Amino acid sequence: MKRLCLVVLIIFMLTACAPSDSGESVTAPSVSIQNKGSDTIVNLALAWAERYQASHNEVSISVTGGGSGTGIAALINGTVDIANASRKIKQEEIDKAVANKHQPVEFVVARDAIAVIVNPANPVNQLTIQQISDIYSGKISNWKQVGGQDRPIVRLSRETNSGTHVYFLETVLRQGKSGDKTLFSQDTLLLPSSEGIISEVQLNENAIGYDGLGYVTPEVKVLAIAATAGKPYYSPSAASVNAGQYPIARDLYMYTNGQPAGAVKAYMDWILSKEAQTIVTTLGFVPVK
Repeated sequence: MKRLCLVVLIIFMLTACAPSDSGESVTAPSVSIQNKGSDTIVNLALAWAERYQASHNEVSISVTGGGSGTGIAALINGTVDIANASRKIKQEEIDKAVANKHQPVEFVVARDAIAVIVNPANPVNQLTIQQISDIYSGKISNWKQVGGQDRPIVRLSRETNSGTHVYFLETVLRQGKSGDKTLFSQDTLLLPSSEGIISEVQLNENAIGYDGLGYVTPEVKVLAIAATAGKPYYSPSAASVNAGQYPIARDLYMYTNGQPAGAVKAYMDWILSKEAQTIVTTLGFVPVK
């Protein structure tokens, strides 16, 4: 019986150490990185993780969305290594993190343009920031008020936990004015994903929505935007963002708990490398390098 057990043990050890069919030894990941947050960034984060793990099989990177607020909350609670956010972390969030003995460290990992989109059948091609603010706050409710057809406007927005929602509220509806209390109209439809907004605009001729440029598809029409009446209209693109022309553009962030070290530092260094920033361009965002 002892001899049989010894034979089984030897076979198990040989199997565990055996090379894979490709001739390479199989190495289980020894380091796990938890990455959570912004739905705007999630596809980019997934592409980064897949590329990185292909050449670093000792690292396992778990990427999930849920919104910027979700990622930052996880960082505050100490349950993630990296939080993704499409807005800057708020001071009250920093205070909560510090109270939990966590120190958020900010990295700008890409830039994004927020595209304002309508159905291709809509004849409106351009809007000013003021007009968009008036549409979303409810002051303008019919497309004919901005040069379109006599149709009611259906307003679409991301949910309040979304960093894109917060950015759009502060930068577009409130136009960056401190103390401005403008809010989304109560009949604004809040959707849980960027893909949901694209889908609804594609199906509804009366709809208007906004999305990160990397999510925009040919099935919707992107409007040209002017900062104010009488100023030039610009469409969102890497060129117009880098030139400071497109007025609804922002940085995209990753936050770590303290200065990153070990595997997390190596990964963050790679994200800012030329190889990773090439992926940024491929997915329709604007690289920082």
